Amino acid sequence: MKRNFSVLLTGFCAFLAVTLAFTGNSFAAKKRIVFGGGPAGGTFQVVANALQVYKPLKDSKEFTVRAQSSGGSTENLRKVDAGKMDFGVVYSGEVFLARKGRLKDDPKKYENVLAVAYLYGAPAQLIVRADSGIKSVKQLEGKKVGVGNAGSGAFATCELFFTHMGIWDKIERNAMGYNDAAAAFGNNQLDAFWLFTAFPSGAVIMAAQTNDIAMMDLNADAEAGGFYKEYPYFTRLEVPAGTYKGVDQNVPTFQDSTLWVANANVSDDIVYKILSLVFTPEGLKHLVEQKKTFKEMSIENGIKGIVTPMHPGAEKFWKEKGLLK
Repeated sequence: MKRNFSVLLTGFCAFLAVTLAFTGNSFAAKKRIVFGGGPAGGTFQVVANALQVYKPLKDSKEFTVRAQSSGGSTENLRKVDAGKMDFGVVYSGEVFLARKGRLKDDPKKYENVLAVAYLYGAPAQLIVRADSGIKSVKQLEGKKVGVGNAGSGAFATCELFFTHMGIWDKIERNAMGYNDAAAAFGNNQLDAFWLFTAFPSGAVIMAAQTNDIAMMDLNADAEAGGFYKEYPYFTRLEVPAGTYKGVDQNVPTFQDSTLWVANANVSDDIVYKILSLVFTPEGLKHLVEQKKTFKEMSIENGIKGIVTPMHPGAEKFWKEKGLLK
């Protein structure tokens, strides 16, 4: 009896092994890819959400993309570097400074954050009331200013610029997200609020519905203060007239490039496959449908603004597109 049982057990194990060999894929869990976005009201979170719901990515049998909200660029940078996020949205300048150990009060060199693709330009926008008479950031002394979420790229860039202009420690800083800042501005709890995101911003549109607003010419302050010489990854641009209600002239400002980044340990194959699904006519159309900001995304602009090392999976993709040697 024991011998018969042993034979049966051996046969069952052999059958199970063969069955698993042929159906292993059906038992294997799809790899969960965490994509770090940003706070509510910001374009970072729209990026992550858009990829999470994009059907070709949802239909993948190998991986699933999950959007994760965050404080923004700085938090994404640190979490991607630590492997707590696989992908994230981070400003090019911040990746540049972090890789060299030049983040404020943080000498660590973040070398596990590798560029994947250019997404869009992130312009600085500073909103004040039309009747405030404020024309320069130096006139914000003693004023209540929304400076972006703590831990976000908006906050970090505001601190960088305002410190360079000698005003950071002379304002009443309020760290908050864009929508919260717009609401506080509308309730006269703020004199101004800063954004570092693509236009048109829903938060600014909200603010313009309850107040007559003005946008400050930040390029004038940046040029006069030598800001571009100190931080050459920033570039000049203008917010077109009519972008926001009541702003009827082009407003000069500066921008950084917003990048899609990946942790160095994410598989080359996954990075390549996701890029191949997103940078198609259908994928780019899907993104533009989520927010017009993404009309900047294209094969031609794929590596625009990238000044730091790229992920090998991304290098393979962009080489095939003729953008890298």
